[in-house]
Amino acid sequence: MSNVRDGINTNPRFVIVGAGMAGILAAIKLKERGNNNFTVYEKAHEVGGTWRENSYPGVACDVPSHLYSYSFAPNPQWSHFFSPGDEIFKYFKDVAQRFEIYESIHFNSEVKKMTFSDGAWEIEIEDGEKDKADYVISATGVLHHPNYPNIEGLDDFHGYKFHTARWNHSVDLSDKSVGIIGTGSSAVQVISALAGSVKELNVFQRTPQWVLKVPNLEISDEDKGRYMNDPAMLKTVRDELSTLFEINFANAVVDADSNEAKMLQVMCEMNLNDSVKDEVLREKLRPGYRAACKRLVVSPNFYEAFSSSSTNLITENIKRVEPDGIRLADETFIELDVLVLATGFKVDMFMRPIEVIGLKEESLEHVWEERPSAYMAIAIPDFPNMFMLNGPNGPVGNFSLIEVAELQIEYIFALIDFAREQSNGSKNSLKHGIIHPKHAALEAFESERVEATKHTVWVTGCNSWYLDDRGIPQAWPWTFTRFREEMNSPRFEDYELVP
Repeated sequence: MSNVRDGINTNPRFVIVGAGMAGILAAIKLKERGNNNFTVYEKAHEVGGTWRENSYPGVACDVPSHLYSYSFAPNPQWSHFFSPGDEIFKYFKDVAQRFEIYESIHFNSEVKKMTFSDGAWEIEIEDGEKDKADYVISATGVLHHPNYPNIEGLDDFHGYKFHTARWNHSVDLSDKSVGIIGTGSSAVQVISALAGSVKELNVFQRTPQWVLKVPNLEISDEDKGRYMNDPAMLKTVRDELSTLFEINFANAVVDADSNEAKMLQVMCEMNLNDSVKDEVLREKLRPGYRAACKRLVVSPNFYEAFSSSSTNLITENIKRVEPDGIRLADETFIELDVLVLATGFKVDMFMRPIEVIGLKEESLEHVWEERPSAYMAIAIPDFPNMFMLNGPNGPVGNFSLIEVAELQIEYIFALIDFAREQSNGSKNSLKHGIIHPKHAALEAFESERVEATKHTVWVTGCNSWYLDDRGIPQAWPWTFTRFREEMNSPRFEDYELVP
């Protein structure tokens, strides 16, 4: 498993769960530290995570391209301000190849169980393979368990039916009557891409969304050439985007009374009022809550999709799905050939359904019985030497998850280094480098976090996937400046070493 000399583990072994954006990052950073004693277990056949699984028409990132890339691996060749999904998928594959990560990945290897025993993690893979590690880094992501709606008769539909994250590319939609359930970010992208190109597009709107109009400008060949030849210029562009994104959005949504949050509202209202001339349609598309209360949808042309005579907005509730279409609450029947479920993901799963057993033989499922939580969105009491990238209560809804993960991985390494240094110098019977947060630290963090959510825009009158079972936002409720400060200066006093 690892090299031990005089009781000191000189080459600790790591297991990384997941080969998406965060898993690739963790592997690269471990190699950068001179540690090649790790394995990445990936349940699928390829890297890329959500960008591997989401290939629906119109899929793109809603974070600017040059910000949604690793700081150490900028891409001067992005084609647009907001990159299409296939480019992002290719980017992660290229980075994994360039940094020689593929050789450390076990594909089609879903982790089934992890048990902390005698100072190490015992790992069981679905196919029966077993491994052992000193440290586990969970990079399982947030948007990877599709959420299927609980609608009567859904299984009775005889046409083509699929979730946006399981798109069936073998189906020619040009001569089909297509129904889309949902109007979130994925749905908006699909609707914009399909409008006018299918026989009929029926949008079943459960809740209207505020849409911020941002042109997805093509990046010129001249600019690509400049970025290629002048890395400093590309870094400047990335830094400027980061600052603007932080001030105008990331910090705005955590302060509902901020001028920036109010400006988002004005801009969204202007987009709706200017883009939709039909008064009845406009009011059907108008939300009854603040902009950014739900995840803010960014689109250059969503409202224009309804200018097509073949695109229909349906706001009547769905009564049930029938073999040939959807029956509405008012008994209207909408005949469909294809049913697309743009209904998001189960965002509270994180490592689950992996069975995780920590100290005292307690399961993570039991600990998270009410809801998931983690100290600083990274670590859990009684689950030592197990760390999460983009875990519960982090800035999942208000910043680039790549920058979040880059800050988190350095925080994790700082914890590991601290634990190893402390246990080296200890005269007590401390096992080498085994660390987890104190229960009191998590309780204090959660108490402060819950109180801080009261000032965010996420509690201004909507129901969204940001909210837990209590109606409290699950996301980081402070500024990104504070997140950066917390990650750069770990509170080591909030952790304890395992004897």
